[in-house]
Amino acid sequence: MSTTDLVIGGMTCASCATRIERKLNKLDGVTATVNLATETARVSFPDALTVADLITTVERTGYTAALPPAPGGTGTDAATGTDATGTATATGTGTGAATADKAAHKAAHTVTRRLYVSLTLAIPVVALAMIPALQFPGWQWVSLVLATPVATWGAWPFHRAAAINARHGAATMDTLVSLGVSAAYLWSLYALVSTTGATSTTITTGTTTGTHATYLEVAAGVTALILLGRHLEARAKRSAGAALRALLDLGAKRATVLRDGHEISVPVGELGVGDEFVVRPGEKIAADGTVSTGSSAVDASMLTGEPVPVEVGPGDAVTGGCVNAGGRLVVRATRVGADTQLAQLARMVVQAQAGKAPVQRLADRVSAVFVPVVLVIALATLAGWLATGHPADTAFTAAVAVLIIACPCAMGLATPTAILVGTGRGAQLGIVIKGPEVLESTRRVDTVVLDKTGTITTGRMTLTDTLAAPGTDAAELLRLAGALEHASEHPIARAIAAGARPNDLIAVSGARTPETAIKDRGAPQPVGDFASWPGQGVSGVVDGHAVLAGKRAWLAADWSLTIPRILADRADEAEASGQTATFVAWDGQVRGVLVVADAIKPTSSQAIARLRAMGLRPVLLTGDNERAARVVARAVGIDDVIAGVLPAGKLDAIKQLQDQNRTVAMVGDGVNDAAALARADLGLAMGTGTDAAIEAADLTLVSGDLRAVPDAIALSRRTLTTIKANLGWAFAYNVAAIPLAASGLLNPVIAAAAMACSSVFVVTNSLRLRRFRPGGQA
Repeated sequence: MSTTDLVIGGMTCASCATRIERKLNKLDGVTATVNLATETARVSFPDALTVADLITTVERTGYTAALPPAPGGTGTDAATGTDATGTATATGTGTGAATADKAAHKAAHTVTRRLYVSLTLAIPVVALAMIPALQFPGWQWVSLVLATPVATWGAWPFHRAAAINARHGAATMDTLVSLGVSAAYLWSLYALVSTTGATSTTITTGTTTGTHATYLEVAAGVTALILLGRHLEARAKRSAGAALRALLDLGAKRATVLRDGHEISVPVGELGVGDEFVVRPGEKIAADGTVSTGSSAVDASMLTGEPVPVEVGPGDAVTGGCVNAGGRLVVRATRVGADTQLAQLARMVVQAQAGKAPVQRLADRVSAVFVPVVLVIALATLAGWLATGHPADTAFTAAVAVLIIACPCAMGLATPTAILVGTGRGAQLGIVIKGPEVLESTRRVDTVVLDKTGTITTGRMTLTDTLAAPGTDAAELLRLAGALEHASEHPIARAIAAGARPNDLIAVSGARTPETAIKDRGAPQPVGDFASWPGQGVSGVVDGHAVLAGKRAWLAADWSLTIPRILADRADEAEASGQTATFVAWDGQVRGVLVVADAIKPTSSQAIARLRAMGLRPVLLTGDNERAARVVARAVGIDDVIAGVLPAGKLDAIKQLQDQNRTVAMVGDGVNDAAALARADLGLAMGTGTDAAIEAADLTLVSGDLRAVPDAIALSRRTLTTIKANLGWAFAYNVAAIPLAASGLLNPVIAAAAMACSSVFVVTNSLRLRRFRPGGQA
């Protein structure tokens, strides 16, 4: 068995995805899942079939299919191959991904152009029909000229989709829109040309004579409104590949390679396995490899999510994309291009996005039943009037009236207006909802998985505690330690230096004036004879004192210093809870211990309590060790903890919860969370996190405040409820009006008024979302 991903083109609704999936699954041995939101299909197929067979099957169904570009390349077009699992892959992405991006942008631009042209032409048509004061002799002909491009070119995507659906015996929202727009436009055209020079057409329907106005405003208005909804969807789909781009952008663009004893800067694509390359402090590691020479601290938060750097030396493995935070390293490349962990992480994101269940939109599900019923009623109306001896003109008028009144005017407003108001209110609250397909996921969520670092905690190392040895002044401890650590680039050193700075005022106070003390604040003492001991600590001379700061084992073994019991106990306590303890000594004595940790956000406990109150089960998921994770979980009120996992492990944890029939929301902020965010039923990214996480998620919480998570879920649920109420009203209106149209009793003035009232109700109901308040209050 082999597995491949296909990019599907031409889908407009959930029925399209279902049809393609059904056709593929009819092939012997094929298992296919089609995702409308990402426009992809994941297909497992036997060796007797080829990818070309799958593409042909999709094309025979009326859509297009192609292999996608794969992540992690060297800047060339994708070349198809097969990996060890039999999965169709590609070895390059650069221009291939760029081509896919251009195609997505072009598709979104086409929808946008249709929307703007249709809106520009539809507004005067609707205004002329609804405002009698604007009407003038022959205004219907002006409306006809303006509405014709909208009902034909603007509505072409709906007409095309309806034709494809009809060919396969299916009916969707597109079918309903196409029928309604076509009926309204063709009837209006007939009404105008059959009575040249008249402002309306008089038709005799049985014993009742009525004046049937034109319905051009319906044809133009519905088209423009539905295009607005498609524009919102296209804008969301256009960013589908942004997570992949953000991940690939994390990699180094150039590498400094050692060749014949010289350092040569080359594009990272020219780096080969076995090449040695130099990584200076602050630079990204160009590829996966092992350290040949040098020692340093490496920021591996891209993989682990933890702010504590990893100390590396000769023989240690390093990962491409991580940042060298310390000394100079020489690394021998072991994996390059598509084989690196960064490229594998990008592949996981793509596969996770393709693995999401297809979105089954409510309007399409109802339309699948409603459209055939309307067609049957229209045909029955035509046949009934003819069978009772009425003129063909009368029968045709009544049948067309059924189609016109079924035209989804309020239905077209139902979803886009609620989404516009809901997303607008969310933006005001710092909640960015990417698209309408997100809303259904929030309704079913029962489990919320939260990353630890940067989500529950601040995501940065902070000085949390200072303990001075007996006889040592705490202010002096901070002054000397802060000055020494200020000379180091190590992340822990920076945390200590930043934490000590506000205490400079205390350290220099005394006989000085407050103005002088404030002026000295933030200007640490100069350090002489500074030396960094990789993986151990730092030393130097501050204000005449020989100061050391580092690990206890280093102070005891290399400097023969005795650690006071009170300081050792505090360090043991800190390390037991996942914190980092740094000992400080000067003039031959250990003077104190400084504790550095990733502090919990003040609002995290409140957010977890609100999630529990909403009936949601919180789970902590982290790459940190079990001990540290349990401490944080207890502090914020979480019982379930999954610790010590890398990006693949986080992805597996989400899958396992979903296999337990749980609907999972994932909250994260780091690159290592991207695949899990994409796989979850609902992904929420902290706006303070990485671009890769933000692009892979469905919702973005701009503020980074965890309390926005329950707010986002509550707002999304409220928006979905509003859409359902809107659609319920729209369908109820149609169901009630269709019998009147079929019986020939529908007065066009009353029909127009009823349609207007239906639309006003939908808009007013959507505007209620503006009253949503954080905390779930309205």
